[in-house]
Amino acid sequence: MADLRGGIDLGGTKIQTVVVDGSGKVRGEARRPTPTSGGPPDVARAMAEAMREAAEAAAVKPEDLSGVGVGSPGDADEKTGVVSNARNLPGWEGSFPLGETLSKALGTKGRVGNDVQVATEAEFHLGAGREFQSLIGVFWGTGVGGGLVLDGKPWLGRGAAGEIGHMVVKRGGAKCPCGRKGCMEAYAGRAAMEAEARREHEEGHKTDLFKLMEKHEKPRLTSGIWERAIDHGDRLATKLIDRAIEALGTGIASVVNLLDVEAVIIGGGLGIRFGDRYMDPLKKEMGVHLFVDERPPAVRVASLGDLGGAIGASLLVGR
Repeated sequence: MADLRGGIDLGGTKIQTVVVDGSGKVRGEARRPTPTSGGPPDVARAMAEAMREAAEAAAVKPEDLSGVGVGSPGDADEKTGVVSNARNLPGWEGSFPLGETLSKALGTKGRVGNDVQVATEAEFHLGAGREFQSLIGVFWGTGVGGGLVLDGKPWLGRGAAGEIGHMVVKRGGAKCPCGRKGCMEAYAGRAAMEAEARREHEEGHKTDLFKLMEKHEKPRLTSGIWERAIDHGDRLATKLIDRAIEALGTGIASVVNLLDVEAVIIGGGLGIRFGDRYMDPLKKEMGVHLFVDERPPAVRVASLGDLGGAIGASLLVGR
């Protein structure tokens, strides 16, 4: 069916798939956990299975879709469909032909783009960014990713623009999962926050984070676990979230100083969970660093929710 297309949001903890029609309406969806072991072929296999489930929910076959778009972490080459160095995924240090692999598995063409860029474009076209012509998407989750729309058009640079999570917010600071020091993601990425929580817990700092994780049978400290801990007055969880907000505000303000965008869209698992709750502290931290502070950008929480990345990925089909 030429008017239906698939979208896959490949995240560090989940694979979200959708089937959408020409107006962007979701006709079917499915979700699976991202594999925690193996390598790129194992991840691709789980993606194909989740896409088949979404197609079944939409009462179509995958091969009947006009195509399937993927929003992937790492260096996602739209021209070749190759994804490289997706370090938040198991065993993905090198390059893997994700687009070609999914195309063969699903029987329809596969397109690949950066996960946060496609989610940003979805918010620009269909969500919280519709009234603006320039914006940055900041997706706060397993890592911290960014996407750019400038003068109404996506800005990819030479293919890797928008990596806001790897802007240095503290020279010589905490070690980031990317291997460098002082990146925003080293303070605000969920994976780095969990690593720091474990380190401090082992040193004797009290926290219920890991008790809650076990109680709710989660393999990681999900956004929901962080929220429960904060709601229970957990001091370590509160400290680390506050530290993340400080890093986010510092880095986002620096981007605004450079590009002077109209709006900032906050998305991702942690961003959607905490965006409204921590909006005032985030704006306050940004204000400390904004050069032109009398006209700050609008700051909005992504309105497409958990499906935004997959819907944005579907927009790659036909591009």
